[in-house]
Amino acid sequence: MSDDSFIREVNEELRQDQARALWDRFGPAAIVLAVAVVLGTAAYVGYDYWVETKANRSGDQFSQALSLANSGKPDEALAALKALEAEGYGAYPLLARMRAATVLAEKGDFAGAVKEFDAVAADTSIPEAIRDIARLRAALLLVDNGSYADVSARVEALTADTNTLRHAAREALGLSAWKEGKSADALKLFEQVASDDAAPRNTRERATLMSELIRGSGSAS
Repeated sequence: MSDDSFIREVNEELRQDQARALWDRFGPAAIVLAVAVVLGTAAYVGYDYWVETKANRSGDQFSQALSLANSGKPDEALAALKALEAEGYGAYPLLARMRAATVLAEKGDFAGAVKEFDAVAADTSIPEAIRDIARLRAALLLVDNGSYADVSARVEALTADTNTLRHAAREALGLSAWKEGKSADALKLFEQVASDDAAPRNTRERATLMSELIRGSGSAS
């Protein structure tokens, strides 16, 4: 046997011994790790499928409820929305609550609709932006079905210059003030809307028209 062959055999024996030593030391842990990775991946895929299935089911239920509402079946729509509110997944229970309040308003049950919107507005688990929208929706219903005090209680805080809903809030408050003969207050609110470049054009146009109407009537002097 040549020296080179002997050295190769010795090196091979050493590598095998090292491999056996490494396997004895780390082999079981490697197996555990591999099994954990496989199980973790399977769990993630399974959870993702479960979430997607629940979301899709809730989405289908919401679409069906909307179809019932749009087909002139408000009571059936309300039942479907209430079921979704109780059993739905993700954002769908909240969407169901908001839509149910709208269906009540469409039925002419304004008190019930306001109560539902107020409940959303008072729920601190809901994002503030959605709660503000619920306050505004309640106030818009109360313009024709409540008092200025009712409207103000819900949207006065939304009329701040930094609030993104200020234009609609000021318009609702202005209309309510005008209905109760508070013409000076109404004019001030409509002028704020009309002069706000950030307000939607159609909102500014309505505010300008109302301002002209109030000034023309002479009731704001």
